[in-house]
Amino acid sequence: MKLKRAPRTCQLHTPFEADKAAWQIAHPRPQAKREAWQSLCGPWKLSVRGKTGEQPLGEIYVPFPPESHCSGIERTLKANEAWVYRKCFSLHESMCGKTVLLHFGAVDQICTVAVNGNEVGEHVGGYLPFTLDITPYLQAGENEIVVTVRDPLSHDLGYGKQRKARGGMWYTPISGIWQPVWLEGVPKEYVRELRLTPTRSSVTIETVGGATEKTILLHTEQGDIVHHYTGDRTELVVPNPKLWTPETPHLYAFTLLAGEDRVESYFALRTMTVENVCGQSYLCLNGKPYFFHGLLDQGYFSDGIYLPASPEGYRFDIAEMKRLGFNMLRKHIKIEPDLFYSECDRLGMTVFQDLVNSGDYSFLYDTALPTVGFKRLPQHRASGARRAQFLVEADATVAALYNHPSVVYYTIFNEGWGQFDADGIYTRMKAKDPTRVWDATSGWFQKRESDVTSEHVYFKPIRLKPDPNRPLVLSEFGGYSCKIDGHAFNLDKTYGYRKLADPAALQQALTELYQNEVIPAVQNGLSAAVLTQVSDVEDETNGLVTYDRQVVKVEEAPMRALAEALFAAFSVKTKR
Repeated sequence: MKLKRAPRTCQLHTPFEADKAAWQIAHPRPQAKREAWQSLCGPWKLSVRGKTGEQPLGEIYVPFPPESHCSGIERTLKANEAWVYRKCFSLHESMCGKTVLLHFGAVDQICTVAVNGNEVGEHVGGYLPFTLDITPYLQAGENEIVVTVRDPLSHDLGYGKQRKARGGMWYTPISGIWQPVWLEGVPKEYVRELRLTPTRSSVTIETVGGATEKTILLHTEQGDIVHHYTGDRTELVVPNPKLWTPETPHLYAFTLLAGEDRVESYFALRTMTVENVCGQSYLCLNGKPYFFHGLLDQGYFSDGIYLPASPEGYRFDIAEMKRLGFNMLRKHIKIEPDLFYSECDRLGMTVFQDLVNSGDYSFLYDTALPTVGFKRLPQHRASGARRAQFLVEADATVAALYNHPSVVYYTIFNEGWGQFDADGIYTRMKAKDPTRVWDATSGWFQKRESDVTSEHVYFKPIRLKPDPNRPLVLSEFGGYSCKIDGHAFNLDKTYGYRKLADPAALQQALTELYQNEVIPAVQNGLSAAVLTQVSDVEDETNGLVTYDRQVVKVEEAPMRALAEALFAAFSVKTKR
């Protein structure tokens, strides 16, 4: 019998790899900065613990997952194994006499943390930040942190596009620490939470913790505006307000003073609503209909897998997509480090953010049958444990991203993967954050409750039915594959929904797709469109840029011309 040979794969390097030390320099939370902080990114010791004991593997470069090239390990965690990370550190002088907080951006999937031999906390879930007060466990001189991580790739927890048997639209699974780790020194009485809710002329600032008497210093070109208040909530009215849009991403920097605590932050003035214009509901940015011309963004990189080799990778993706005429990224079933969203705030890129799915996936039930028109199938069932964890992670996602003006829209369930009680969860999440638009069921399996009608169209012409009561969102389409020699991960297999021979053919196909199908759909009330996708990912070669970010496959001029034609058609349609 002839053995089946595994496809050949190639390690690809992005232009950002030489600067991975930038993760040690960049402040991991730009929207809540204090002077006393200390990065723990960089070399840690890594061991793997299994049935036969603990085996040292050498140094790993945090925050990269062990599976990635940038980590220096390139090893997969096997069943019944656990990673054991160790880091020795001494506190910076700025930390002396302060409460010391240990922050993790994300650890996949289940971890326990010990400091100087004392267990100080644990965390479940692989995508969200958590913080531990480690002050009582610190000692003079050198200290040691030990982080033990298990990753069974449990489907009771959010897991996204990870699969042990990667291939096609499923990608290499990661595990362990994969976002920045850092220390922060705060006074005994400090602001534990900061919540910013903008309008088009003011911002409501809410805090938890900190001294009762507070001061806001709003930094403007004309000097600081000083605003004193008492308590945990105030409204700051901004003179001569400048609204945040992708075209004018104006940010207001401010300092919050609360006793000995001093926090540097920023906000933007903008609203995101659904409003009726000329008998049709539209997505409205700052009270006006706005067309969201976007791309699916998986957030994978060839050498760091779950994050770029340096934060410059985020800036590259955002800036390149803006250069090509896009104003929105749909962050697909993944939550990024805070730095990504801050770059979107700064550069002017709106984000449609997916919640991270849990539950099993069925190709027949969740993809094949709906694609050919069967979109009223029974819902999945969720165990009590999965249901509870999904709600915990959904709430934590909203809390983590609430202050970012770039985040304007959430997707709860995508194509039925793990979908359950969509109406109930929509109602719950809309109450948690009524300032954003909520897409309950992206693609199909729509129930009663949602802010939008959300459609996926592949393999057939885009013909969308008007829905006057809800904005119409084409939340996925395209997926055209163009494989670039020397820049492809899988040398033998190619995954995409239509194969094009070269960049010229891809450009022509995209031009025809927008001109003949997407732009005409504006007449039926289309308010947003999400092309698949920003970059190639492993087997998938349907990105506008290659997986290694070395080649942009399309040209700026024709892509911007398509964007302008789309915006012009939308302007005519929505003119009051």
